[in-house]
Formats: sequence, C-alpha cells, structure tokens
Amino acid sequence: MRYLPKSPADREAMLKAIGLRSVDELFAPIPAEYRLKRDLNIPRQMAESEIVDFFRQRSRENGEGYTSFLGAGAYFHYRPVIIDSLISRGEFLTAYTPYQAEISQGTLQSIFEFQTMIGELTGMEVANASMYDGSTAAAEAVMMAVRLTGRRSVVVARSLHPEYREVLATYATHQGMPLSVADFTDDGRVNLEELEKSMTAETACVIVQSPNFFGTIEDVTAVAEIAHKHGAMLVVSIAEAVSLGIVEPPRQADIIAMEAQSFGVPLGFGGPYCGVIATREKYVRQMPGRLVGQTVDKQGRRGFVLTLATREQHIRRERATSNICTNQALIALMVNIFMNVYGKVGLKELARQNLAKAAYAAAQFGKHGKVLFGSAPRFNEFVVQTSEDPRAINERLLGHKMVGGLPLKRCFPELGNAALWCCTELTTRTAIDTAAGVVAESERSVRSSRAEDVAEVAQ
Repeated sequence: MRYLPKSPADREAMLKAIGLRSVDELFAPIPAEYRLKRDLNIPRQMAESEIVDFFRQRSRENGEGYTSFLGAGAYFHYRPVIIDSLISRGEFLTAYTPYQAEISQGTLQSIFEFQTMIGELTGMEVANASMYDGSTAAAEAVMMAVRLTGRRSVVVARSLHPEYREVLATYATHQGMPLSVADFTDDGRVNLEELEKSMTAETACVIVQSPNFFGTIEDVTAVAEIAHKHGAMLVVSIAEAVSLGIVEPPRQADIIAMEAQSFGVPLGFGGPYCGVIATREKYVRQMPGRLVGQTVDKQGRRGFVLTLATREQHIRRERATSNICTNQALIALMVNIFMNVYGKVGLKELARQNLAKAAYAAAQFGKHGKVLFGSAPRFNEFVVQTSEDPRAINERLLGHKMVGGLPLKRCFPELGNAALWCCTELTTRTAIDTAAGVVAESERSVRSSRAEDVAEVAQ
C-alpha cells in the first residue's frame, strides 16, 4: 500500500462520488481498440525488502569493490561520512532558490561560506554558486567574456576536456560565437605559437584547462600574456579541484570555471555535480548564477541575502546573463563541508598523496609502455601509450577487479593506443603494481607475436 495508496474501498468511494459503478465505466469514453484488455507483462509485485535486495545486487554489478583508474573530469576521492549526516539537517532544506531570506538563512549562509572558500582557493575576488557542472561553467564563463569585451570569437585549447569543448560548441552554435582551436605540443600543453596566430581583433577570450585533459599543468602566465596583449580575456577551466591543494591557482586568469565534484560529491552516474565561476569583483555584474551577500537586519544582526541579481534575472530570455536557474545549494553544501573537514593543511596533504601516487604509477607504467607528455609537470593523471589497444588491456584488468584508463583514440586518434590513467589517494600501491604488471604482460605478448610473424616471414 506504500506505492499504491488507494485501497479497493477508496476506489469504490471515489467512483461513487462521480456517479460511476466501475473503473471500466470510467474509461468507457476511450475507444475499445485503444484499451488494454490484459494484464501488464511485468514481473509479479515485490515486497519492499525484495526491492531493496534487488537494487543492492544490481549495485554490486556496477563495480563495488573495484579499483578505478578513471579520471577525465570525474574523480574517485574519499567522501567523509559526516557529509551525508549534515546535508540532511533541516536547516539546509529549501524547496527552491532561497529568495525569501527570512526563512532561508541556513542555505544562504552555507552558500556564502562556499563562495568565500572558493574565492580563497582560486585566488579570485568573488565566486558564485549554482552552475550545473564544470562543462557548463566553462561555456558560461566564455559567454561572460564575450559580454564583457563586446567581441565574439573564442580561441579554445585542444587540451581542454573534449566533452567541455563539445558543450561549448553547442552553446556557441546559436550564440554567434566562432570557435578556433589551438593544438597541443609534444609536452601536452597548448601550442603558444599557434595560440598567438589564432588571436584576432575579435577574440573575446582564450580558454585553457589546467591541469589539462592529459593531466599536465599549463603555463598559465604565458597564455595570459598572449591573451591580454591582444585585448582578450583568459578563462581557465579546472576539472580536478583537489589540484588546488598544491598547484598555484591561476591568478593571472580573468575568469575561472571549475568543477568541484572532487570535494565530496559522489560520482553518481554523471551528476549532479558542482560547477563554479570565480572572477574579479569588477566583472561581478556579468557573472551568472547565484551570489549571496552578507548584511545586517534592522536589529544589527548578521544575515545573508541573494544579491546583485533580481528574482527574474534568469527568466529574462535573451536579456539575461544566463538562463541557468536551478538551485545547486545542496551539492555546494557537500563541497562546503568537505573543505571545512580537510582545511588548508588537510587539502594540501590530500593533493600531495594524489601527486605522489600518480608519479609512482607513471614510473611503473613507463617501464613497459610509453608515458606521453612526460616533460611537463602534471598532477594526478598521465597518458600511457601501449602496443596493444588499451580496451583489450582494460578487459583483462576487469578480471583483477580494476577499471583501467580511458582510451583516447576516439577524441585524439593521432595518439594511437593511448589511455588516460588517474591515481587518487584511494589508489593503493598494490593496485598500481598489478595494473602495471598487466600492461607488462600485454607488451610481452605483442612482442612475442611480432617475433613469431617475423620468423614466419623469414621461413
């Protein structure tokens, strides 16, 4: 009765109230050929305990107990248990965007604290809340730069996440924003000479990612000099927020678009995640999303309110800075709690663990495969090129309860049998050694096969 709350007696009472004797009579106006005259072809009903057990079994099929070497914008970090305990407290519950400050102080204060910590972390003066994720935040940041400069075209680093580029291209299609792409060099970073040649008098901004899609850290200072020399703005996308625990924040940027999923947000089959835009105070009126300010009431007590945007800002169609109108405060609250739990010292130690494990893994993999872009500094991701298709290697890794790296051939065919691997604080040394061993076996097998082919040809 929990899922079908109307009992037979309830249905009889309802039919009687409208002057009918049966459900068939209720549906009589619908032509007979459109009415189903048999039971639905579905399994029998299940008890709640059976349903819970069913979904637990399905969940185990989705990789419970597996080590994951996947990254590429979605990272498997430890989530402190306190997060789920605190986000369910009544003080943070609100049906929608907290326009009515008098009943939404808990939500507003948490957003304010979130913005403050993101500002400190990124080196920017103001930060918003309520971007959907890192990809849409990047697109919104680019459109913000277009509004601020009055220019239309955008130069995009090819080392930006391919799916971020796809989202940006979708936005640009109907915004009249021509996109040009600057390729990457042998160290995996944006080609500065190509970037320089791509700049025109109509370039509104340059967008790069750092650490970029290959895990390498871009020379943001050099990119900023090129962009600003041509009167354009610099947008820096950050997909791995944990990197800011040890990597210098890109203060040379005009706008930072970040994905904060790494800070306590579960992977959740692709979302919801936590996008952020941080910028300089002088650009704040063109910044989309939520912005909470601190004030005082008539009695002089501290309070928090939405500020610098009218309630209808996000439904003003073409006159709006953005039509993102969801309230992502719950996800931002997860990030808020994560940053409070770790603090500055804890976040730095977390980043060091990620850096050390990736460095160890790259060294082990490099004994057997070829680690690409090794001359540039990197964080917790690296690219390994193997003789065998990485999808075949990943199939064998599943037998060891491991999810291997992300094959890159679809988006970067010129890299051949390359895959993007990621290590976080949850990746054990044993797992790294086992995965490197599987790669070593793959390389030996390919070499043996080639030797046999050569011997056969010689005969």
